[in-house]
Amino acid sequence: MSSRTLPLLFINLGGEMLYILDQRLRAQNIPADKAKKVMNDIITTMFNKKFLEELFKPQELYSKKALRTVFDRLAHASIMRLNQASMDKLYDLMTMAFKYQVLLCPRPKDILLVSFNHMDAIKDFLKDTPSILSQVDETYQQLIEMYTPLSGGDFQLIRQTLLIFFQDMHIRVSIFLKDKVQNSNGRFVLPTSGPVPYGTQVPGLIRMFNCTGEEVNRLQFTNGGNYTAAVREGSFEIFGDRFTKLGTNMYSVSRPVETHLSGKSKNSSQHTKVSAAPNPLAKEELNLLARLMGGLEVDRAGHVDSSFRVNLFATDEEEEEASLSRPNELSYGVINIQATKDQQANAELTRIMGEFTESGDQSPSSSSKGDDLLALMDGL
Repeated sequence: MSSRTLPLLFINLGGEMLYILDQRLRAQNIPADKAKKVMNDIITTMFNKKFLEELFKPQELYSKKALRTVFDRLAHASIMRLNQASMDKLYDLMTMAFKYQVLLCPRPKDILLVSFNHMDAIKDFLKDTPSILSQVDETYQQLIEMYTPLSGGDFQLIRQTLLIFFQDMHIRVSIFLKDKVQNSNGRFVLPTSGPVPYGTQVPGLIRMFNCTGEEVNRLQFTNGGNYTAAVREGSFEIFGDRFTKLGTNMYSVSRPVETHLSGKSKNSSQHTKVSAAPNPLAKEELNLLARLMGGLEVDRAGHVDSSFRVNLFATDEEEEEASLSRPNELSYGVINIQATKDQQANAELTRIMGEFTESGDQSPSSSSKGDDLLALMDGL
């Protein structure tokens, strides 16, 4: 398992989450100032310096439930509210979109280009907010320094780690079903045509060499597809043409998006399998996020009127029906976090909180009391 997979997983899922939320905010005609605040608050939380320092430490992936907890907190890092069914749908869309992108990458290293497409989109969301943009640029530089020197074998290990993480997720998505890139059982249909990976040749030729390295014979064969040579490689610089559509916004053309559990997935016990002993670094990272987000003071009087709910379904009735029909093992309860006691007892945490709030006013969704996240993670 690759220890460098977690940052790419987090950034790509985060990018997909922002695409989906942006589309829904527009569809529900949320005022532009509120929509912008939602996006800015979520991105500011995603790219918090202290949190990213923990994220970029070499570590193995942790359980699906742990990762879901992070994105629950991120999605509610602003004045926006999501009901359980909408949060489930949001997470399903995020994970299936990125899974499809990983499967379609012509070569493992192209996962980095997908990540850069997500980063480019995040920067575009922030084009009018330079204070937050600097945080994103720092992360860009970290990605370049960490991943561009890696070998093809390293990226192959990262790709395999991602596919193992996603292997039991077979949620049907309406966009994929309509485009016929997903079967009714939730599995993706991979093309047998198109450009070959950059640096490789179109299949169809066998060359034979003698012991001195001289070519002595050639054989042609039918490759079974309509392949073309790759025109050029995408750019791995901060500014450049990625030359791939993977990782760009598939919701830019407005159309309804629905998710459905495949029949096999409804009864599969595989979805309930999680790590019995989560990586200690992962638990510390989640606990840090809990403190950063849960320990902030919430001005309840100032946000009662400004908060609003986003529904990822067409109607409230559809949302309620989805909530009732979703198998319990596939739903994740929202974990409430109480970090006030930690904040008062820990001077270092207070300093971190000060750095966290410098980038802008944050409005996390919950100030209700709950168990410490580290204790909760012991049971995941």
